[in-house]
Amino acid sequence: MEGQFRGKLFLYGAEKGSWTFVAVPKRLAPPVTHSWGRTPVQATIDGYSWATSVWRGKDGRTLLAVPKAARQGKEAGELVTVRLVLREP
Repeated sequence: MEGQFRGKLFLYGAEKGSWTFVAVPKRLAPPVTHSWGRTPVQATIDGYSWATSVWRGKDGRTLLAVPKAARQGKEAGELVTVRLVLREP
């Protein structure tokens, strides 16, 4: 599985220190391969790459947590280009 999309950053939670995510489109959402709905991927956002996992939220969306380094100054509400490659379990 490999794919690229544009997505809008959003905060999960309203309090300070909330995590920033981008939702993976259903057409690119990998199957769940690990506990807690996780799937290992190699993620790249606007040229910044890291090994991580996406996970299936309780609402059915597949979410990618986006660390500060990958956001490169972007905040919730801004668009990013995301590339995901499935990693071997």
